[in-house]
Amino acid sequence: MPDAGPFPELDELLRSMGAAGSRISDIDASEAGAGNISVYAGWDVELRHRFPQQEDVALPLPVPALAGRTLLVTGSGRRLRQIHQDPEANVGALRVHGDGLTATLFTSPRRLFEQLTSELNSHLAVHQDHVARRGLDLHAVVHAQPMHLTYLSHIPAYRDTAAFNARVLRWEPESIVALSEGIGVLPFLVPGSEGMMKANVEGLREHQIVLWSKHGIMARSDVSVTRAVDRIEYAETGARYEYMNIVAGGAAEGLTDAEISEVAAQFGIVSPWVH
Repeated sequence: MPDAGPFPELDELLRSMGAAGSRISDIDASEAGAGNISVYAGWDVELRHRFPQQEDVALPLPVPALAGRTLLVTGSGRRLRQIHQDPEANVGALRVHGDGLTATLFTSPRRLFEQLTSELNSHLAVHQDHVARRGLDLHAVVHAQPMHLTYLSHIPAYRDTAAFNARVLRWEPESIVALSEGIGVLPFLVPGSEGMMKANVEGLREHQIVLWSKHGIMARSDVSVTRAVDRIEYAETGARYEYMNIVAGGAAEGLTDAEISEVAAQFGIVSPWVH
């Protein structure tokens, strides 16, 4: 949840989305229009001064826990690296109606997208799940396509959550601290499908980041959208080390289980990936 004090206003939320999109692009995790971002705000947000256009839309699934609240969502096909340059062109705002089935979509005259992200069902379902269960005021979800994480998921031996975490979390002492819940690994599922949505919701209950095999990742945070991107960056760094080690013929050992345990003990980390 946000820190004590006033909730962020629209301008601040859009700046954070711009910073997140830029960082995702900087680490080569969002080629062209790949990737998407959404932020749930559980307080009153003034939208009309930046998004004066309005239209009613049907939502792809019921989201009663989000009724009356606002979600900022990237448009389909928009480049995450350009959000900071012109948020109004790349982002829309959904104000969910009381029925949880429909919403008002607020956009700018500079809007450059026909509809919101094609992964909207997964974004909404994850927000609905966490807000309903945990009463959050702020929740951010980021989908990206980091090259090394995605590459590893093309190797059958890595499409197992336990094996994946054992190999990727061993390269930096920070990994067990930043990713103490580990990375959930999902099988390949058709992007935007109901099966993808359901598996994603289940995975993000147990983990704060999940790997969509042969596609990309999704991360969430109830602190900020940039914190979700931090998790992606830590995970991608571990995957890059693992890739480098594969190329080098497995010459490096990484941190041992005992060394990871020492780090966890020092920082008070309780994790299923500490042995």
